[in-house]
Amino acid sequence: MLRKIIRIDEEKCNGCGACAAACHEGAIAMVDGKARLMREEYCDGLGDCLPACPAGAISFEEREAAAYDKAAVEAAARRKQAGAFSGCPGSMQRVIERPAAPSPARTEAAVSELRQWPVQIKLAAENAAYFDGCDLLIAADCTAYAYAAFHQDFIRGRVTLIGCPKLDAVDYSEKLGRIIANNDVRSLTIVRMEVPCCGGIENAAKKALKASGKFIPWQVVTISTDGRVL
Repeated sequence: MLRKIIRIDEEKCNGCGACAAACHEGAIAMVDGKARLMREEYCDGLGDCLPACPAGAISFEEREAAAYDKAAVEAAARRKQAGAFSGCPGSMQRVIERPAAPSPARTEAAVSELRQWPVQIKLAAENAAYFDGCDLLIAADCTAYAYAAFHQDFIRGRVTLIGCPKLDAVDYSEKLGRIIANNDVRSLTIVRMEVPCCGGIENAAKKALKASGKFIPWQVVTISTDGRVL
């Protein structure tokens, strides 16, 4: 439909995050240090974010856009509130903002690509806000130790969940199924070791995807014990 909606000029944006904080509907998020309109249907077109922007990077425009979905906004707010922290500080749900990735030509030390906390499947809140619109990585915890470029090749740009079905002695499939079913997960990547016991996490992820009833792109990557992609 043709309607009034905000426009963000990323060249003017200074990355302060004031607009994202001012957007009560959660339509704006910070991505690689810049504000971005993430969900058109969350933008009510009232412009609470405009006066909050010190750089003048936000304006109105009239264009084809998804209609404002008040019910979806309220549902997202309830999920976020339900996922609020209580208990052990190590289980506190956090989104970690990262600067834009350096170009391959640069030689400074490698940096973490992790974008949320916690990472253990057992500790993650099923309705944490970072699952909404994410590309999900489910990995056996040994994979990051075996594969040297794990952050760059797998964690980058994804929400990460890890576990070891052999040591945890739990069935992850039910919880993973609820995470996929109740959030807007865009894709699923499963990374496992070549050892037989790692089949547990692959099977749990596949079972979860099937139980969710969703059809999303997915892949399985197997890492050898000497650190190669097989």
